[in-house]
Amino acid sequence: MIEMTNDSNLFLTLDLLWAKEEVDPYYRARKINGEFYRNYEEQRQNPDKFYDYTRMSVETFDYIPETVKSDLESGINPKRFRGISPAEKLYLTLGFLASGQPFKRLSLSFRMGKTTVANIVYSTCRAIWKNLVYLHMPKPTEELLKKITEKYYEKWQFPNCIGAIDGKHCRLKNPKFAGSSHYNYKHFFSMHLQAVADADKRFICIEVGGRGKQSDAGTFHYSNLNHLLQCNNFNIPRPQYLPRSDIILPMVFIGDEGYPLKTYLMRPYPQSVLNAQNDLFNKRLSRARKT
Repeated sequence: MIEMTNDSNLFLTLDLLWAKEEVDPYYRARKINGEFYRNYEEQRQNPDKFYDYTRMSVETFDYIPETVKSDLESGINPKRFRGISPAEKLYLTLGFLASGQPFKRLSLSFRMGKTTVANIVYSTCRAIWKNLVYLHMPKPTEELLKKITEKYYEKWQFPNCIGAIDGKHCRLKNPKFAGSSHYNYKHFFSMHLQAVADADKRFICIEVGGRGKQSDAGTFHYSNLNHLLQCNNFNIPRPQYLPRSDIILPMVFIGDEGYPLKTYLMRPYPQSVLNAQNDLFNKRLSRARKT
């Protein structure tokens, strides 16, 4: 006799309930009128339209389901999502991430329940992070940072730069009991995303979870990145000579005036001390930072 755990009992109960649940006729037409079945193949033949919807190329899109397929096909109750392919799950998830449409609206356009939409988005994001983060965004090595430095100088004539840092407010519904901690200076509730990019616009480090009320400097202060930098545990290359110079300076991230000045973080000169030389420096920094 098999002894059933509480979780097993729960899943059996859910399966029985779902088996008895009648599917809304509107959702039964998913494979005829659902957004994936109406638009996906046609958009694949038009790369620009496909990019507008998913924010990625067809080639990149095809790469992801193959890499995370096992996670997208498994789960607590895979029977619930039987018939929903990894490609459809990814297409739906990217549609949400690119547009921020409410789950209810995606539920209507993809012709599946709102709870199903939510579960697909969350599980797909988890699968992508789990399988791809260490492949495409590993902790930077000293050798990688040296290459980034060379590329920044080659493209933007800004030496000793190991990455551009900035923050982004991602709009959200204010969490319960959060008060005004997520209310930002732009007058909406948000979560603060901090990211570092190389000269080719590729993320090398991201952190999500800062409260909207925090400034860029505040988010940076409490970030794991700042902790690693203060502990000298980020593999930053040694200081080196500036090009065609006998001056040795440290490697730095570059940010806007919202960031503090550190030995490892360069920001523009304040307006109060601008002269022609400082103004030229600010323009070079701004050009490189907006890579």
